[in-house]
Amino acid sequence: MNIDKRILNFLVIIVLTFATFWWTFFIFHMPFDFTIVLSVVFIRMFASFFIYKDYSLTWSKATQKTFLIKSAVYIVAFLVYLPIFYGKVRLSFLASELFLYLFAINFSMYFYYFLINKSYVTKTKSIVIYGAGKAGIKLESEFSNSIFKIKYFIDDDKVLQNRSIDTIKVISKETLKKTIGRDKFDLLVIAMPSASKNRIKEIYDNLGEYFNEIQILPSMDDILSDKDLSTQLKDISVEDLLARHPQDLDKDKIKQFIKDKTILVTGAGGSIGSEICRQCEKFGAKKLILLDHSEYNLYTITEELKKVTTVSVMQNVVNKEFLEQTFKIHMPDIVIHAAAYKHVPLVEANIYEGILNNVVGTKNAIDLSIKYGVKKFVMISTDKAVRPTNVMGTTKRICELYAQNAVSLDNSNGNGTDIVAVRFGNVLGSSGSVIPKFKSQIENGQNITVTHPDITRYFMLIPEACELVLQAGAIGTGGEIFILDMGESIKIVDLANKMIELSGKTNIAIEFIGLRPGEKLYEELLIDDSDTQTDYDSITVAKPTQYDLEKLNKDIEELLACTNKLQKLKEIVPEFNHQLNE
Repeated sequence: MNIDKRILNFLVIIVLTFATFWWTFFIFHMPFDFTIVLSVVFIRMFASFFIYKDYSLTWSKATQKTFLIKSAVYIVAFLVYLPIFYGKVRLSFLASELFLYLFAINFSMYFYYFLINKSYVTKTKSIVIYGAGKAGIKLESEFSNSIFKIKYFIDDDKVLQNRSIDTIKVISKETLKKTIGRDKFDLLVIAMPSASKNRIKEIYDNLGEYFNEIQILPSMDDILSDKDLSTQLKDISVEDLLARHPQDLDKDKIKQFIKDKTILVTGAGGSIGSEICRQCEKFGAKKLILLDHSEYNLYTITEELKKVTTVSVMQNVVNKEFLEQTFKIHMPDIVIHAAAYKHVPLVEANIYEGILNNVVGTKNAIDLSIKYGVKKFVMISTDKAVRPTNVMGTTKRICELYAQNAVSLDNSNGNGTDIVAVRFGNVLGSSGSVIPKFKSQIENGQNITVTHPDITRYFMLIPEACELVLQAGAIGTGGEIFILDMGESIKIVDLANKMIELSGKTNIAIEFIGLRPGEKLYEELLIDDSDTQTDYDSITVAKPTQYDLEKLNKDIEELLACTNKLQKLKEIVPEFNHQLNE
């Protein structure tokens, strides 16, 4: 027969009150008074029913707050019956009974909680938690019912070191290195959601060799409050170790730029375009016009964005007639042009399509932005546009030239469209990045294929790159090519080795397959050293390149019509040094 737990709560009040009063009467050498006891029982039951609905609190899910509520309820009851019995019995008598009762009720509840939640799982794996803050302590509680036995907390706070939390010792990372024997611990959990990527990398470099596996919590912005932290842990990834967080990110400037604006994003379903859309939603855009020629990509990003008004437009930027209808209907305040073919070998194999999509598509978007009075046009460019060795990079360089020199047309018609380009390198985890390819090869037990042992690339996380794109767009006044600080370039072979190390697989090797058509060993962000610093260290401005706009338009027409497109690309971009790498 199941008894309502709320009735049990009142039975506990009755039993414990009689027990604590009996003992208090005994030690004070006073005769037992049923009138006093029954009155207190009634008042405590009344308080339990009306204050915080104490009678309905479940003991099996008790927290520290539950214990405080219990104490508060019965202290309030004490304040009610104290004046009634004051003078009839000593204050010390009532106070003694109260403290005994609070101890008894909270001890009973804690003991019940312990029995119900006690783990009977055999602890087969060892775990160390880095960070003895709120997140670390919550994880320790959640792991109590798992196969993991928590060996230590590690914390950099010297005040906490050599103390313990629930009998688990808090040590420094230096102490861990001295303590550990030959065998590794199974798992290190970095329980510091506010830690920077640099800090996580530092911990990995210091302690990675002592653990079979390392997991981290998401950032504070990404943690879900309604789920256990232990379910949100993720394996440390190469993105976590290589990512750079710009220190001068000006979110107020970005918010001022984006908030309450109607924004058209071309290539909205791509890696960069979709993150631009997320950032625009985050910074308070009034409406997002999502434009992409991929049905699936457009559907995916449309379904994701729920906090901003969106309009999904399935178009190709090459079709100027249809694109113009989108501008005419929605009249965007800002256009962010992320639509482009970016895969070097594919564009090498499809030169005309690459020119059409990248050059003509960008030209259409810029011309229509000027015609319909768009306030700011931001074009996504690439480091491959600098001294290009492939068709893709050369088409993006032509786009940069058009963006810089279309300002003259802008100034003549008075519409006030500020046209800027933003140039940066590879983004970690994008669809065109080597990282997804390497991950797939590792998961399938294949050797990692790297083109050359000396090839290097710049890398940045997609969200940080997109935030800096918006920041550059905010400070642009027209005609600039902004360059994002990508830090030091990274050898791809080192990246591959790091990913193999993180996977824990020992049977994966690296194979060198040779440079692909149009690929060079290293990328550059500047054509020369004459860049100009902005107010932000993470953003610089490239020296402008003058190119008569009428001539550029004529050259683009001839490029589309001519047979020898490589020769014409060379005429427009003299620094183009085509490398077939055969």
